[in-house]
Parts: sequence; C-alpha cells; structure tokens
Amino acid sequence: MDYTLDFEKPVHELENQIKELQEANAKPGIDISKEINALQDKVDGLIKDIYDNLSPWERVQLSRHPQRPHTMDYIDKMITDFHEVHGDRRFSDDPSMVTGFGYLDGQKVAVIGIEKGRKTQDKILRNFGMARPEGYRKALRVMKMAAQFEIPIITFVDTPGAYPGIGAEERGQAQAIAENLEEMFGIKTPILAVVIGEGGSGGALGIAIADKAFMMEYSVYSVISPESCASILWADPKKAETAANSLQLGPQKALELGIIDGIIPEPAGGAHRDIEEACKSLSSTLKKELNALSKLDDAKLLENRFEKFRRMGNQTILSEKGSN
Repeated sequence: MDYTLDFEKPVHELENQIKELQEANAKPGIDISKEINALQDKVDGLIKDIYDNLSPWERVQLSRHPQRPHTMDYIDKMITDFHEVHGDRRFSDDPSMVTGFGYLDGQKVAVIGIEKGRKTQDKILRNFGMARPEGYRKALRVMKMAAQFEIPIITFVDTPGAYPGIGAEERGQAQAIAENLEEMFGIKTPILAVVIGEGGSGGALGIAIADKAFMMEYSVYSVISPESCASILWADPKKAETAANSLQLGPQKALELGIIDGIIPEPAGGAHRDIEEACKSLSSTLKKELNALSKLDDAKLLENRFEKFRRMGNQTILSEKGSN
C-alpha cells in the first residue's frame, strides 16, 4: 500500500492520471502518447519544484517516510553473503542494532546499522529504531572484531535517538554511547558512516565516529529530534515543526560546517521512489571511499580521523568572534 505525504499528493494525483491514460492507450485504435508524455513532463517539473524547496519539517517527514529504504533494505540489495552477529556478551541481543559481515562488490566489510522496522510487529521488535545499551555494545564488539582482521566498517544511521527508557538507563545507556565515541577513535580500520534517514542525537553519533561521514540527500542529522526539542523548549511536542525550522538539520548545512564529508544524491522525489537507483548511488560512493582509505596506514588513518572531529565547530566559533 502506497503512503503519500501531504506535499507529495499533487504528484501522486498526476501519476494516477498517467496510469489511467496508459491503460487507455493500450487499447487498439487509441494513441494518446503525446498527452501522456506532456503529463509526464509536468510531473517531472512538479517533482523538481517540490523537492528543491522542501521546508525543514517536510524534510524531516521525508526522512521518516514509511516506504523509505531502511538498513535491512540496503543490506539486502548491496551486501552479499551477509552473516548477522548477535549479542553484546553482557546482557542480550538488541534487534534494533543490526551487525554482521558480508561483501560489498567483492570487498569484505563489517556492517553496522540501526533498523526501524517496517510492519507493526517488526517495529516493536526493532524498538522503532531506538537502540539500547546492549545494541551499542554489540556494535563496538563487531567493530573491534573487524579491526582485528583488518576489515573496513560501514555504518548505516537511521534513528530518532537512543532509547530513553528506565531499563536502558539502568543498564548504562549514556556510558555505552560514550564508550563507543571514545573507542571508535582508536579502531584501526577504515570506517564509513552514512545517515540514510534520521540521524538523531547521541543515538546516531554512537556509530558515526568515522573517517568519512555522508548523508543521503533527503536525510536529517541533528543534536536532538524536533519533538524532543519542542518538549524541552516549549513543553509541547506538537511544536516540532517550529523546532525543525530552527535546528538546521539538512545535509547542506552539515556539509558547510564540516560535520559530514559529502551528500549522496537520491532519485527525484526521494530514495523510496527508486530504491535500486538509491542503492547504486550509495554503493558507488562507498566503494570509492573505501578504496581511498585503504591506501592509508593505521597511524595516518587515526590521525586524520581525530583531526576531522577536532576541526568541527571551529568555523562557527571564529564566525561568532568575528561578528563581535
């Protein structure tokens, strides 16, 4: 069943008209191909106009689109011979954090990603993409294993934030994320991180300390989700749209500030409209970057990773001093 966001409805209506005309055009003695082509040109123009001018809140909605590709979709289509690894060897397994090993176009890789789930039962199983401490510990275990065997790491980020439940806090949620942040700076193998949907708070950063970080064109990356921000500032999560307008959570701003290293283009209208094309674009970027990082020795790799994060924020600080 197709799901349509409010700002997508004009496109959806025109596409339905095209389908009806195509069915009529298939009947003998009827040729309305010119009308169909004209309507398709109108759809293409409308898609460009809408998606080139998304508001911050519309971008958030698009990053959460129910049909948008998730971690498991990218793994299924891009990673061959994938074998999942379970458990943190301390408490339990966290299904929201997917970890394992496979091949990206023949290159052995470790894959770590946060999975939101698709249908209701799967969403519940995956805890709606909010990882618990055992998930972050499992991720770190796989990263260390990958480093031991000199296997590069790819992480897929898609979460509104780490799970804030009482049980998670009792089991050391903050400490688990903090340990990941510290330990990832010392992982002696290339790390690539991609925000494929939502990149929310420390829940995202816990698997995003990388040599190169990227965002899909219609993804978001922010210190806090709009709903949580609105709850804190106005005690009203319904003001999430207002919060989104202030958070500057789009990829272009993140690139300007040096938070990410590149933006991966998506098919017109978003990755959910052409998953195959989205996978092709993502796979091409990952292979190119892995090839470049593989030429660095361990010392240079770690030095560059540290300096990358050390530079973050300097531009903002200098700009503020200049304005004073």
